[in-house]
Amino acid sequence: MQDLLPEDRPLLVLAPMQDVTDLPFMRVMERFGGPDVYVTEYFRVYENSRLKPYILRSIDENPTGKPVFAQMIGQDIPSLVRSSRELEEHPVAGVDLNLGCPAPVVCRKDAGGGLLRKPAKVDRILGELRQTITGRFTVKTRVGYETPEEFDELLEVFSRHEIDALAVHGRTVKERYQSPIHPHCIQRAVEALSCPVIANGNIVDVDTGRAAAALSGAAGLMMGRGAIRNPWLFEQLRASYGKRPVPAPTGLDLLSYIEQLWEETAREQVKVYRADRQVHKMKRYLAYITQGLDEEFDHEILRASKEEEFFQICRGHLSHKNPLPERPQETSRRFCGFLELLRTCV
Repeated sequence: MQDLLPEDRPLLVLAPMQDVTDLPFMRVMERFGGPDVYVTEYFRVYENSRLKPYILRSIDENPTGKPVFAQMIGQDIPSLVRSSRELEEHPVAGVDLNLGCPAPVVCRKDAGGGLLRKPAKVDRILGELRQTITGRFTVKTRVGYETPEEFDELLEVFSRHEIDALAVHGRTVKERYQSPIHPHCIQRAVEALSCPVIANGNIVDVDTGRAAAALSGAAGLMMGRGAIRNPWLFEQLRASYGKRPVPAPTGLDLLSYIEQLWEETAREQVKVYRADRQVHKMKRYLAYITQGLDEEFDHEILRASKEEEFFQICRGHLSHKNPLPERPQETSRRFCGFLELLRTCV
């Protein structure tokens, strides 16, 4: 992983997001500069599971020319071993294990973030996968299941295995996305581990990204929801670290981004195109894109059901050349606690 790190700035990584970081989304992200590294949405791994062909497309048809890591989620060790071997038959930059997903349905199966309740099981999984995976093996984790105090024990587990990088979402599983992150936990990981550590969580603009890097000392920054909202974020960070003018997109620029997302994702409806289904899919992106803008935009999009109606709303709010707000509103329910990074960094 060291060979992927830039010399003059943190590595920029697109966070894996289920039903989001697919091939169409990668195509669109790359038009805006994109990250240095992509990570697929997770492959669900269990007894008799098979690698999902649709997710494999983001690896086999990768249009970006940049590294793509394949992420797995699961807790059955023989199945994880089998799937990691199968993934390495494809052009992956590495295999990643998800120890952070907070979805209740996942945690009930002791997968994702649910595994953090069983450090001994995590230890066994990491040992088996490290022996199996011939290339890069990385892990994405949270700082604990119930409390951040659990992180020290988890770090001891991670340090026993030669993982190539650790991405740390700085919240517990219980905190989901509803709190500030704990940057001191990410800093402890940087101090404790010999591999690169990547900071994740609450990075919504250049200032919060630079604050997360400064507070933690992380070698990389991973962005998910912030990149959905602002696809220029990766290029803005590159410009900031390179001491170049930071791109300042306008309403019309954002409208173009939404139109490109629609076009690329609609192309995947190859059998029967349904506009209502496409509107529903686009609402997943707009839930983040509207944050920081007029609240009526968000409310109107939630009620939209037809293609014409959807674009009429978008054009009504974005057909202007005014600069966009740099970050969401502080009261946003979808971006919580990000200003605490700036307050802590002062």
